[in-house]
Amino acid sequence: MGTALVYHEDMTATRLLWDDPECEIECPERLTAALDGLRQRGLQQRCLCLTACEASEEELGMVHSPEYVALVRRTQTLDKEELQALSKQFDAVYFHPNTFHCARLAVGAALQLVDAVLTGAVHNGLALVRPPGHHSQKEAANGFCVFNNVAIAAKHAKQKYGLQRILIVDWDIHHGQGIQYIFDDDPSVLYFSWHRYEHGRFWPFLQESDAHAVGQGQGQGFTVNLPWNQVGMGNADYLAAFLHVLLPLAFEFDPELVLVSAGFDSAIGDPEGRMRATPECFAHLTQLLQVLAGGRICAVLEGGYHLESLAQSVCKMVQTLLGDPTPPLLGLMVPCQSALESIQSVQTAQAPHWTSLQQNVAPILGPSTHFPEGRSLPLLAESPTYEAAEAALSPLQGELCLRPTPPICTAVALAVPGAALALPPGVLLQEESALREETEAWARLHKSLFQDESLVTLGKILCLLGGILDGQVRNGIAVTAALATAATVEVIIQRCLSHGAQRLLCVALGQLDRPLDLADDGVLWLNIRGKEAAVESMFHISTPLPQTTGGFLSCILGLVLPLAYGFQPDVVLMALGPAHGLQNAQAALLASVLRGPAGGRILAVVEEESILQLARTLAQVLLGEAPPSLGPFLMASPEEIRALRLLKTQLEPRWKLLQVAAPRPGPCSPIA
Repeated sequence: MGTALVYHEDMTATRLLWDDPECEIECPERLTAALDGLRQRGLQQRCLCLTACEASEEELGMVHSPEYVALVRRTQTLDKEELQALSKQFDAVYFHPNTFHCARLAVGAALQLVDAVLTGAVHNGLALVRPPGHHSQKEAANGFCVFNNVAIAAKHAKQKYGLQRILIVDWDIHHGQGIQYIFDDDPSVLYFSWHRYEHGRFWPFLQESDAHAVGQGQGQGFTVNLPWNQVGMGNADYLAAFLHVLLPLAFEFDPELVLVSAGFDSAIGDPEGRMRATPECFAHLTQLLQVLAGGRICAVLEGGYHLESLAQSVCKMVQTLLGDPTPPLLGLMVPCQSALESIQSVQTAQAPHWTSLQQNVAPILGPSTHFPEGRSLPLLAESPTYEAAEAALSPLQGELCLRPTPPICTAVALAVPGAALALPPGVLLQEESALREETEAWARLHKSLFQDESLVTLGKILCLLGGILDGQVRNGIAVTAALATAATVEVIIQRCLSHGAQRLLCVALGQLDRPLDLADDGVLWLNIRGKEAAVESMFHISTPLPQTTGGFLSCILGLVLPLAYGFQPDVVLMALGPAHGLQNAQAALLASVLRGPAGGRILAVVEEESILQLARTLAQVLLGEAPPSLGPFLMASPEEIRALRLLKTQLEPRWKLLQVAAPRPGPCSPIA
């Protein structure tokens, strides 16, 4: 259905008319830089572009008082001195004769985006707006914000469409206290905000920005504040916050719509945030959100004051909304101690309200000096300066575009041609391979299993795999004969390694054993179906398949994804062997989230007898559709909790993204 981009050039009309160092960073160039970036990369042309219309005063009244709306309306007739005097009555705000028009356009853009998504005209989208909105309150402008765009959008979705569960994710570097105040006692809106806090010493200097503020009355537990108490948070810290706090709560909440207060002052180079998260991190965060609410995501621009960082981050987000593969994440996946302390404080504050956090299985272990190998990120000082981060962005620009979007999204190699009837439109059927000699050479490893039709099937699978490795195909599904799955998996692994893949993640389900003679470091083998949890080595791990939704989600969010992002694979192999035990929705979720760590390069191997049930669902998520719901949330069993705890205790010294408890005092890692 596509991605909407909502914008109006009039929103560049407001600018500061007097000297004010605090407010001068909120300038029209923020919008033009973002829009120029989208145009230069051909992204705007791929979106459904909607011209924003002004919100009505009735719509503004869903959040703001009539007196406050009237006050802002009067700014249209004030002169410069009067505007400056009025601005001083608020905190970090400036008014302009065009403020009322621009602010109504900003709200209108957010409402149009919600309408487009909830009516099915598009699947998701971005409202490129200013002024921002998340600090604005019922009767007060605040922090560059005039009307609360996202809060009004949430009210609109509830009133017009009857939604009962809306998730707001605020990744701006400032606390969106305006949204928090508006929904403080409302259990229908789950508000998550991470923000620079520094123990209350950073703007807006509020105690209610800390983790202990969880909402009021019926809304207790529906306000989630994750305070960053140091600058320098990076990709690993942001991922850890999603995997160990936001996503567990979000799956339990089961939202019908996700609104993103998309502030990019939390990205590298921004003078306000002074953080290290690179632009491609926001692509991964966006993709993780796409497994929620049927993929219905409405992002609305908030902050972002380093123009190049803002433009790059917006582009990475839009690319992901459009369905492009996520770019590689640079740097070691090692959250810093301060981030772990913040995550732990949120879990403690929220555990009384959320079953998913009551089943937390994180061990508290000492630190290790042994780090996994990974792609390097240019080092910055502990408190990155504007200039240092700007210099670091330039060499990253080319490196983050290592892999252009493959011309073919998803291909399928079938053993039985009739099964193609189950596949959704847009899937390429792999033809018979012309590489018969190469196929026969690989088949000799298991001569008794690959004969006649199974040999033809292996040839198709090897051709499909070659397309993935060569960048011609993004991902695929390989169907094997009933007795040939294990042999096919071994051939796939050997061919990947012999054709240049340095790191292969294999997530095996069911009765599949790790092939012998695989060197550690090159292949990370995770078997989900073993009788008991076991760590044969740091690259050979087994865990039982959880039988509850809570246990399954803990396994995916607390084990599989931290391992996958820590390993940084070139290719992901998801193999469903005999008696794999996965329900279709579980298989779809696993395939969907595994697209991220390897930039979409995933090959799912399924047995012939499973293809009719699984093929369509897997193909849909590999094409970019959201996975179906897992159903009601059920807490993990004591046995499932013990199994994960055992694994984490043994694996955490090597795979640091598993860790969600601070080990000991120390500075933020400069390599995250």
